[in-house]
Amino acid sequence: MHWVIKPVIRGCGRAAVAVAYFSLSKLFQKLHLAQADGSYLKEMARLEKQHLLILDDWGLQALSLSERLVLLQLIEDRHGRSSTIITSQLPVSAWHDYLADATLADALLDRLVHQAHRIELKGESMRKRAASADRKGEEKSLS
Repeated sequence: MHWVIKPVIRGCGRAAVAVAYFSLSKLFQKLHLAQADGSYLKEMARLEKQHLLILDDWGLQALSLSERLVLLQLIEDRHGRSSTIITSQLPVSAWHDYLADATLADALLDRLVHQAHRIELKGESMRKRAASADRKGEEKSLS
């Protein structure tokens, strides 16, 4: 989970706001299982009703056409009614190419980007910093 998201989720919990958090790949795994067991529409309705949907790891793996269509449906159903946070190491300028279909990308990005508040983080990854600090601590304990 992205370090920026943890305080958001805690704050939402205190405010009794319904929040769902998924890495994008796990969301699609869950929805594929829901299609297989017949609960797909119920699961999509549950996701639509969340006050806040957090999609992490956007752009890490290619999406199939069916996944892109499901994503469009989900974002469309939530558009203007609920909040969505997307975390990604992929710059927004590369999202159009990532979605790989000009018409679908235009539709999806129109709903996501134009009314969004963007926070672009700069600098080294927090995981990399933590690993570096751990190594320094290990080196001190070995000396």
